[in-house]
Amino acid sequence: MYLFNHYVFKEMNFGIKFTFVFLFASSLLFITCLLIFDNITVFAQQENTTINADDQFGIEKIYPTKSDGREWYVNMSNPKNDPNVTFTFNPRLAKQDDGSWKIRDDHIRINVDTLNGTEEWKNVEITGYVKIDSIINPRKSVITDIDWVARTDQHNENFPCHGLSLHGGIYPDGSAAWKKEIWFTGGYTKEKSVPKVTDSLMNRWIGWKTVIYNTNNDSAVKMESYLDNSNSNHWVKVFEITDNGGWYASSSDKVFYSANCGRSKDHMVLNSGPIVTFRADNVVLNFKDLSIREIEPPK
Repeated sequence: MYLFNHYVFKEMNFGIKFTFVFLFASSLLFITCLLIFDNITVFAQQENTTINADDQFGIEKIYPTKSDGREWYVNMSNPKNDPNVTFTFNPRLAKQDDGSWKIRDDHIRINVDTLNGTEEWKNVEITGYVKIDSIINPRKSVITDIDWVARTDQHNENFPCHGLSLHGGIYPDGSAAWKKEIWFTGGYTKEKSVPKVTDSLMNRWIGWKTVIYNTNNDSAVKMESYLDNSNSNHWVKVFEITDNGGWYASSSDKVFYSANCGRSKDHMVLNSGPIVTFRADNVVLNFKDLSIREIEPPK
């Protein structure tokens, strides 16, 4: 009997030890897995934050900023107090109760320049929030639009070839368009447009983004338009085109070649440019949170 009890006791003791070791090992394995999983989760969150980080104004970036790329943000305390910025025709600005700025002019041009020693604008994401209070001249023949202009220089009749540019615009009726300017003023193409991307823009805030970047080993240029239709930082792509040739200026050969710019009638705007312009025509405009970033284009 003693031998039997002793044997049973040893078996029980062994079983308890085995159970304890098994439970300890299982717990250790479980804790290790939690730590590994937690590290993976944190890493993924960090990666996601880096890729989709908002800009200085808290506005969503469509594309990441280029490493060491230029960024510009409007001075919301005083937009004219900025060495990079010139306002064509020097219009009067009026600060509003919500912190935005109102500007009334037939030809609004907020030009963001390149200072000496600074890289020119090339592959860019241009962002701004606007509200149209009213239209100055209601005649249909008068150009009325919001237009972000890139890869350009001064527009001056004495130097027409400097006017090379790409225009990404939206109209008060909610239609959107892109057009190309090969020289100022006789080098415009017919615009490529979509009839309606939203309802009327009158008396409400919208966000407007345009993105321009070269593709196909710098042999073509992609243009994209994004709309925040509800002033809620929710951006939707509403239009895109690629210029890889065949988009011609609409002027006659005689007019087009009179500028002597040495460009073909379907010249592609693949170059950088010293100026990006926030443009609006024939409107009383409120604006806020304007920005430009040099982006890392998609591969």
